Amino acid sequence: MTRWLPGGIACLLLALTGCGDNRPASNDAPDAAAGPFEVRASVAQLQVTHAPASTELEVVDASSARVAVATTDVHGSLIFRALAPGPGYHVRTTQLSPVLDVGPLEVMSVESSQPAASFYAAQTLVEGNQYITTRDGTTLSAFVTLPGPASRGPYPTIVTYSGYDESRPGTMAVGPAQEGLCASLPILCAAPSNPSALIAGLFGYATVSVNIRGTGCSGGGYDYFETLQLLDGYDAIEIVAAQPWVLDHRVGMVGLSYPGISQLFVASVRPPHLAAIAPMSVIGDSASTMVPGGILNNGFATQWITEVLAKAKPFGQGWEQARVDGGDSVCGENQLLHDQYVDNIATARAIKFYDPAQHDRYNPTTFVDKIDVPVFLASAWQDEQTGPYFFTLLDRFTAAPALRMTVYNGVHIDAFQPAVLADWLDFLDLYVANRVPVAHGFGAAIAPQLYQTVFGTPDLTIPESPLLGAPSLEAARASWVARGKLRVLFESGNGRNPGEPVPTFEHSFERWPPEGQTAVRLYAQPDGSLASSAPVAPAAALSFALDPAAGMRGILAPGGNVWDLLPSYAWPQARAGSAVVLESAPLTATEVMIGTASADLWLRSTVDDADLQVTLTEVRPDGQEMYVQSGWVRASVSKSGPAATAVWPAPSFLEADSAKLVPGAWRQVRVGTAGFQHVFRPGSKVRITIDTPGGTRALWTFELLTFAAAAHYDIGTDAAHPSSIALPVVTGVTVPSALPPCPSLRGQQCRAYAPYANTPSAD
Repeated sequence: MTRWLPGGIACLLLALTGCGDNRPASNDAPDAAAGPFEVRASVAQLQVTHAPASTELEVVDASSARVAVATTDVHGSLIFRALAPGPGYHVRTTQLSPVLDVGPLEVMSVESSQPAASFYAAQTLVEGNQYITTRDGTTLSAFVTLPGPASRGPYPTIVTYSGYDESRPGTMAVGPAQEGLCASLPILCAAPSNPSALIAGLFGYATVSVNIRGTGCSGGGYDYFETLQLLDGYDAIEIVAAQPWVLDHRVGMVGLSYPGISQLFVASVRPPHLAAIAPMSVIGDSASTMVPGGILNNGFATQWITEVLAKAKPFGQGWEQARVDGGDSVCGENQLLHDQYVDNIATARAIKFYDPAQHDRYNPTTFVDKIDVPVFLASAWQDEQTGPYFFTLLDRFTAAPALRMTVYNGVHIDAFQPAVLADWLDFLDLYVANRVPVAHGFGAAIAPQLYQTVFGTPDLTIPESPLLGAPSLEAARASWVARGKLRVLFESGNGRNPGEPVPTFEHSFERWPPEGQTAVRLYAQPDGSLASSAPVAPAAALSFALDPAAGMRGILAPGGNVWDLLPSYAWPQARAGSAVVLESAPLTATEVMIGTASADLWLRSTVDDADLQVTLTEVRPDGQEMYVQSGWVRASVSKSGPAATAVWPAPSFLEADSAKLVPGAWRQVRVGTAGFQHVFRPGSKVRITIDTPGGTRALWTFELLTFAAAAHYDIGTDAAHPSSIALPVVTGVTVPSALPPCPSLRGQQCRAYAPYANTPSAD
């Protein structure tokens, strides 16, 4: 979820210093309580500023019982969280004489916090930098662009919302020689930092970029997707929609990664004037990215939240100080609560099991069924940042009146590939602008510059819409919907230039899992082969040793960049004795796989637990091996939950379902791969590698279990312990292309094939 281009908006040419003005909105938000220091009552919170620094404060309820106690920071600030809603609270010092006391205060509930419609209508937004005031009085920094004078509106409008530098003042996106373009495209001279907002602005949309509370120049303290962030997003949507320059007083949301994920959360609380959302490169569940399979991702996941927390500190993003120096006193005041962020890294490290009461609120898979507006989702199976577990969302958008989910092999930024971006523009035209898609014009003309910077190639353009000239909006929408809910782009990278994000072909389905999917099971044999029949040997197993260093092993070569067209990978073969490798016979026909795979292993261990990785690759007839997908699980928390299928174990991760291994005893452990799609052609072999997590991805690394003695694991290959893999084979897909070069496919590294000598179990 890292910003996809250094420097934010430098996605066209050079990013120069921008400018904006500061216009705090006037509204009827609740005031901070008067007293010797300031306390703002919020939803389940009391927010203290201007108190004595490093001083203990307590919260007492209406019965004078102490309910919380903590110490202010160096700014004299403190946030008391998780308070029960109700009146009569006081905040007071515990060690000063005389006692300093502020109250009575009423802590709000979600229901009691809901403002009247007039609260939203009273706020005025204009071009440039300003503030949106939320229901508890917190001000959120916002940056607005319009495609022309407000008087010439109304304009179709989109909102981006995240903890990045969304509301950083606009910058020049063109050099001096192109400044004349700014008269017709003013966004070029005051470009927002979010690339999705910039692209939408180039195609005639007004844009509003909002920093979540506790970040940038916004007030409050940061906490990962807390309830207040959702309510703030609701308020921001309603305030923007109330503006006279907004078409139909309804707005869409766009964004990739963090500002893509935030859409799922905000849309779940159903702002009445939200028109549609277009989340790209998203997660299915915070846990499946932070602790995939129950194993801490101490690579990208922890690095990302560490970076977000660092930038949530006072003046942490770097551009806030210039705002304050330029006279933005609101930005300066808003920094006071920024050290009151929640340490989400410590929270993640403390998680051992899944607790629905605590964790479902971070799990979009459990609540996207509440989203009742059109949805456009796009994500890559080999995404090196947010990861490949977004597939758990794909069958959950049951309330969305229109839905397009586009999936493809590739990496984090590949939602901007031409085939996706063109459909994204159609979606925005149909459901935000409420019009038949229009010609792309100048926006398409500058696409080569965009693609040169993003993908390193100028040879890409945005295709025109197939819906141009549709007789009516209703007819255009019907044609768009008829193309299918699940759009699968195959073999992105196998285009004119190897690695370019252009698919070879595509196929559409009406649901996930795709219709026509069948679980094809292959069984592990004592000789390391995979066969359609179960093994018959009376006693046989293959063994591998835990590789303690594997968890921190990535696949990028020194200096390699995963976003290059053909990245420089260092993806070695498994070391001797460190894996069990299983291979099928060469295929006699083309096999198309879309879905997840489940390795149903019989496991025997010398220790009481196991961190396991299963990797699916294609051994090709040209002597190359191509990566397809991996999956991970900690054996002690791997018990399947009620959503399990033949190709997806759906581990519950519940404490009640957890159980350590018994050394020396056999247990079946299911390891599911993440979602994938791949074409296996005749002559290729399916290869399964079972080993220690690590060494398969660019940025994900794993905090592995440690043991006092060396750990060894046996994988059963006999009649009593028939380990197998269930593969998601889909029928009805025509494959018009030949075997792609290796390397070429986005996100799918290659290496020269080498046979692997498995180690038979000593027992």
